[in-house]
Amino acid sequence: MLELIHAKHSVHRIGLHIVWCTKYRHHVLKAGIDIVVKQTIGEACSAYGWKCHALEVMSDHVHLFVQIKHTDSAADVAKTLKSLTALAVFHRFPKLKGSKFWGSGLWSDGTYYGSVGSVSQDTVRRYIDEQKAKT
Repeated sequence: MLELIHAKHSVHRIGLHIVWCTKYRHHVLKAGIDIVVKQTIGEACSAYGWKCHALEVMSDHVHLFVQIKHTDSAADVAKTLKSLTALAVFHRFPKLKGSKFWGSGLWSDGTYYGSVGSVSQDTVRRYIDEQKAKT
């Protein structure tokens, strides 16, 4: 469950479902590479103060459910994780870069972002609509 986080000047609960794929949809995230990706994401989440609620590495893409701080953008989170995991994978498996990715990056440019919340759109809309009546 997403935690309500109290910061110095804010209260927030921001959850994201982020999905990204390997370049050319190559099925390379297996045979130990998946473990490196998972470890790197776990370490990065700890270092940046993000909470990883769920993570699955498929052979050609990654699913992540993460809670972030209000000062972080979804795009920056994905960019950071894609960069760090690519560096870790190519460091541990240098032949992969030459055989599958011809010197390019591990990840495709595209990323899916979905917000995850504890209330529905209708609940938020109704709450906002009812605010005038409360004053």
